[in-house]
Amino acid sequence: MPTQPDMTTEPSETSETGTPAPVLDAMQHQVAIFARRAEQTRLGGVGQARNSMDRAAYLLLNRLDQSGPMGVKALACGMGIDSSTVTRQVAPLVDSGLVTRTSHPEDGRAVVLKLSPRGSARLEQVRSSRRQLMALLTEGWSEEDRETFCTLLTRFNTAFLDIHPTTTPGAPAS
Repeated sequence: MPTQPDMTTEPSETSETGTPAPVLDAMQHQVAIFARRAEQTRLGGVGQARNSMDRAAYLLLNRLDQSGPMGVKALACGMGIDSSTVTRQVAPLVDSGLVTRTSHPEDGRAVVLKLSPRGSARLEQVRSSRRQLMALLTEGWSEEDRETFCTLLTRFNTAFLDIHPTTTPGAPAS
């Protein structure tokens, strides 16, 4: 594994887990670089839809698309964030017609959020753009490498739940 110029750990050091410190240093360095690049590009895809939807909107629309219409509390729980955050983040999506807000059929006081046809079309446009970006970034990779990377990245993201639980206990990562 190549050593980064700013790494100062001696090769013989190991962590409490027995993993060589230089590997952990290289890993944290690469995650920091990834986070910076992801923020710079917002991993927004390619083409016309590039950087056209922020992360919060994408995750909310994606959750509604995957899980169907739901109330604010259920959406918040499913995303591991609090209801006030969902309410704040969904407001511009309702205003722009990407999400509709209706009364719950059984409890007229409760609100149900639903992906609108416009929201569904817009989400697919952004997904397509982001798929193109992922294809471009992994152009020289085998399908097995892509699957392995996705599996490891999912495992890495899931591990954060053990260290930094979401605001809602037991809520899955989004």
